Amino acid sequence: MKAKKLGELYVSFFKIGGLTFGGGLAMLPMLQREVVQKYGWCTEEELLDIYAIGQCTPGIIAVNTATYVGYQQAGFLGSVAGTLGMVSPSLIIICLVASILQNFIHTPVVLHALAGIRIVVCALMLNTVFTMAKKGIVDKLGAVVFLAAFVLACFTPIPTAVVIVLSGITGIAAKHMERRRSA
Repeated sequence: MKAKKLGELYVSFFKIGGLTFGGGLAMLPMLQREVVQKYGWCTEEELLDIYAIGQCTPGIIAVNTATYVGYQQAGFLGSVAGTLGMVSPSLIIICLVASILQNFIHTPVVLHALAGIRIVVCALMLNTVFTMAKKGIVDKLGAVVFLAAFVLACFTPIPTAVVIVLSGITGIAAKHMERRRSA
């Protein structure tokens, strides 16, 4: 049973790591499909929390998320399986690309293919943002925090981690004040 779970973790994160282009946000649709819908390892809300924690902690968001989900499902070995699954495709692809692509990087076909991939990644990221916004913005405070975080992240030099921490503090403070009012 444990070996099956470790295999599922490795294969799922291998697929996500191997088929995701464009970084952390681009992997969210695949994470939702694999982790939430296919295996039910967590809910969408839990996935958003895991993703937020992964973004706040040092390291690559994809690896942090795979490590956390793996640990949650199968302990230390699960975290190793998830992490290895996420990084294995990159290692393989980097080795292949380094040995082959150097000769073809400036050909029009390769340049056009990369441009097309960038466009698809942008569309996937927008889809994820809309999906997350529908689930995450549940009240007026959520809308205000979303807009403020968007403005700070896009139009100021404030690091993303600081924006996330400030948003978390705002949420904690708002819930604390809400509890005090109701008590």
